[in-house]
Amino acid sequence: MAPLPHARVPFAPRSWEDGVSLERMAWDELPLFAELVRSADGGAAEQPTRLRACWDLEALYLRFDCEDRDAWGTLQRRDDPIYEEEVVEVFVEPGEREPASYFELEVSPLGVLFDARIHNPTSRRAEMVIETAWDCPGLRWQAGRGAARQDWWAALAVPWAALAPATAEAGPPLVWRANFYRIERPRDRATPELTAWSPTLNQPVDFHRPARFGMLSLAPPDFHRAPDQAARPRSTA
Repeated sequence: MAPLPHARVPFAPRSWEDGVSLERMAWDELPLFAELVRSADGGAAEQPTRLRACWDLEALYLRFDCEDRDAWGTLQRRDDPIYEEEVVEVFVEPGEREPASYFELEVSPLGVLFDARIHNPTSRRAEMVIETAWDCPGLRWQAGRGAARQDWWAALAVPWAALAPATAEAGPPLVWRANFYRIERPRDRATPELTAWSPTLNQPVDFHRPARFGMLSLAPPDFHRAPDQAARPRSTA
């Protein structure tokens, strides 16, 4: 079994401005966090997805840039089953241990959101419980067309207070389990391309494999900013 990825999420750059739309944030100043690979075997994707990430004391910021020959979607309402079409996905939970529950966030090329709380202690679909009644409080998200062909992007600002409310006042936990995915589904319903940050290495592909979630650590502010310009995190938990 391939080892799990471990990655540091940089603190937001100095140019990051509160209140700016997700589209206009300084994503180009962030290093490439990951390029998604085929979930089944870890091979290179035919239609690549590049992910950038950073954090501040309020939220985790994520941007997916998707190469796509034919970006599409028909579903329009929050919590519609957009995973049956084309989406990018975030699965995340605080702590180092393999999670029995976690949060799932998805965005389609049309900017439609699916958000849910997942209870999955056995990694068996038949026993998994999906709470779509959970709406991520304070979440911001956006999607749009890229500069070429049918390329598209999606961005999210996920408040720490929504993911770890018990630690909201102390600051976010500094270690998380997470995975990032994309479903690229041809419009004619041919075989989809399913990609991941940490490949699940199963066939048929099932993203709900928390044992394969990678490890995220939040880098200290001075990892990305000069020490005299950095706010200190409020927690080392």
